[in-house]
Amino acid sequence: MSARFRPEVYAVDFGTSNSLLAAASAEATCPPIPLDAAAADPTVLRSLLFFGQERFSCGAAAISDFVANGMQGRFIRSIKKYLPDRSFSGTQIGHRVVTIEDLIGRFLREMREQANRHFDADVARVVLGRPAKFSTEPADDRLAEERLERAARIAGFREVSFCPEPVAAAHDFHLELDRGAVVLVADFGGGTSDYTIVRMRPEGFSPSDVLSLGGVSVAGDALDGSLMRHKIARHFGAEVTYRVPLGSNQLTMPRSIAEKLCSPADMTVLQHRDVLAFLRDVKAWSLGPEDRQRMDHLLCLVEDSLAFRLFEEIERAKCALSGEAATEFRFDYPSMHIRERIAREEFEAGSERQIDAVLGALDRTVADAGLSFDGIDVVCCTGGTARVPALRRGIERRFGEGKVRQLRSFHSVVQGLAERARSIAAAS
Repeated sequence: MSARFRPEVYAVDFGTSNSLLAAASAEATCPPIPLDAAAADPTVLRSLLFFGQERFSCGAAAISDFVANGMQGRFIRSIKKYLPDRSFSGTQIGHRVVTIEDLIGRFLREMREQANRHFDADVARVVLGRPAKFSTEPADDRLAEERLERAARIAGFREVSFCPEPVAAAHDFHLELDRGAVVLVADFGGGTSDYTIVRMRPEGFSPSDVLSLGGVSVAGDALDGSLMRHKIARHFGAEVTYRVPLGSNQLTMPRSIAEKLCSPADMTVLQHRDVLAFLRDVKAWSLGPEDRQRMDHLLCLVEDSLAFRLFEEIERAKCALSGEAATEFRFDYPSMHIRERIAREEFEAGSERQIDAVLGALDRTVADAGLSFDGIDVVCCTGGTARVPALRRGIERRFGEGKVRQLRSFHSVVQGLAERARSIAAAS
């Protein structure tokens, strides 16, 4: 990029798991800039936030600060997926409640300020990616976009535009075309699976060429949750049996608590004083030494705020199963050494409901375009979850293996957003 490049509009791919920023002027686009020197790919900033007593950090620094702080403070991941959730308006940090807009705004402001330093500029216009559907409920979808816009304004952006993420990925792909084609772009992220069907030409496409948009709030995080539910949660008390004093009935862990184990965000509920007191009682009332040990594991997991570390290992196991028939889940902590062999067929059986939901949304998107599977010429997949074998097989069964292409997992959306940003800059 020439030193004379002066950005007019930023392009921000704020993701459930990872975030990137590119830029555009009226004449050119700039590829994603480095945002996290500690990351394996410095252009990829993990969507993680840490609030200590006197410190805020994000990305790789959020992890190291959380560990250095004795895993005390607020560590937040996957915040994007709560945008359409009316029951989640914010969270307590220290002695005050911080709204979801303020949380995301703080993260976006960090991205904007880093970009301003990088370019020695002060850019107040942004094109933000958004899922094709934050929610299947139109009112909740509007709420999510309104919250994200308010967060962008908190970050210092005065002019905010949106572009569906799969449409952005389609912008990136059209450069490879040498003839017209009907293209399905499937963006499988951490929180949502999104689809766009668009009629493309080598010179590009217009909004009228978008034949349908679809999606569902089920993706990588939900697959991690299914792996926890079916293979790992039993090590943390999900199946313990106990009997209350003077009672005759043998009881099992309430399902409402066992389900909280399947999401690191939901697991914070277990830190509430009354829930912790109940868990300690269950340990005391457990009917055997193995169950008491598993309750020890659960109490350690909750009291030492280990949910993030646990789900990092779950995600690692999930990714390993994309290339291997089996893997071993490992989780080590003082007094806790858990091993669990996981076969790919076990993972696929446990995640069948989630995979069906993702593929069902795909089928509805094709039907909404008035097409059959044969009417799609090319299928472009982006996002790390696209590599999950059961999902890939479902796509190939519908369209044929020869039609499916894998786009750059992290960069395709932000590059397309930069193209949209360039067109906005040129029109102003």
